Amino acid sequence: MNAAFIVEAADPSCSARAGVIRTAHGDIQTPAFAPVASQGAVKGLTHEQVSALGAQLILCNSYHLFLRPGADAVRALGGLHRFIAWPKPILTDSGGYQIYSMSPLAKVKPDGVAFSSHLDGTKLFLTPENVVDIQLQLGSDIMMALDYFVPFGSGPSQSAAAVDVTTRWARRARTHFAAAGAAAQLWGITQGGVDKDLRKRSTEEIIALDFDGYALGGLGIGEAKSQLHEILERSDRLLPRDRPRYLMGMGYVADILEAVARGVDLFDCVLPTRNARNGSLFTRRGVVVIKNRKYADDPRPIEEGCGCYTCRTFSRAYLRHLFERSEMTAATLNTIHNLHFYLDFLGKIRQSIQSHSFQRFKLEFEESTIKDGAP
Repeated sequence: MNAAFIVEAADPSCSARAGVIRTAHGDIQTPAFAPVASQGAVKGLTHEQVSALGAQLILCNSYHLFLRPGADAVRALGGLHRFIAWPKPILTDSGGYQIYSMSPLAKVKPDGVAFSSHLDGTKLFLTPENVVDIQLQLGSDIMMALDYFVPFGSGPSQSAAAVDVTTRWARRARTHFAAAGAAAQLWGITQGGVDKDLRKRSTEEIIALDFDGYALGGLGIGEAKSQLHEILERSDRLLPRDRPRYLMGMGYVADILEAVARGVDLFDCVLPTRNARNGSLFTRRGVVVIKNRKYADDPRPIEEGCGCYTCRTFSRAYLRHLFERSEMTAATLNTIHNLHFYLDFLGKIRQSIQSHSFQRFKLEFEESTIKDGAP
């Protein structure tokens, strides 16, 4: 049994489970959602607000922090927790996705990846060992190994190459991390897209390296829901039960619910915060697009019964007014609601697993959303 992760409850009818990930900066009750704080801040909110909403951890982006202000600068200022004044757990991603998505001319080589900074075009080269060192300098609690991501729809040869490179880099990252003797955790990432054989091979190869946790990469980016669900089910059968599973970048709550049913423990996505800034507010009955004219005189909160500060205090009419006038406060109030919705939703999922009522919770959520539609 991995002492850093404990399964406390499991649903007898599916693979949903509630557990605890132990870190140096506190425990994470799973299933959990990590708000994205790429630059060390959740856009629109203070850390005090994020914590008050119930966030147990945040996700910071090692690529962005490596470029600005620099991992050395963060370390000199006491590490990432002190630098950003966030006392709870921090997960940092490897930056692989950002390298490939923000630098179209990135070139994968046997030793690492060559790319240009999206800020000023500076030529850079990072190895799996460099990425471990950057995250060690940042001082994150959960670190991710560098992987090779290819877009959905890539050919078989490209997907196979991504699996080969990801395994090779994971092995090097794991060896380098072990030599550092750090107290943090290093998690491996599986690739292979929706190709069953490639995903199986990648999963088996990454598991063999004995990481502290396992992430499923390259999913939720265009594949059919049936393909996503099948890969999650196959991965559930392969991944060790005593290690946490992380579905990277998965955002819609309906997808999170399906993933939890298939054994996933951790999620992150920019969706709740980005959509809040764009005026799309999540409710159990659908999405409220606050700029719509029909809300101009609507005295109701975003969602009846919601306990967040925004819903307890302000009307849809006022929120629309702020959004239409491009007031900064609009982004803050909308983000408070959307993050509360996500974090409260994950809390209810945990409770339903612990009380052996997950399937009923899932069915009721699906029925309320389908029946009512957007309010």
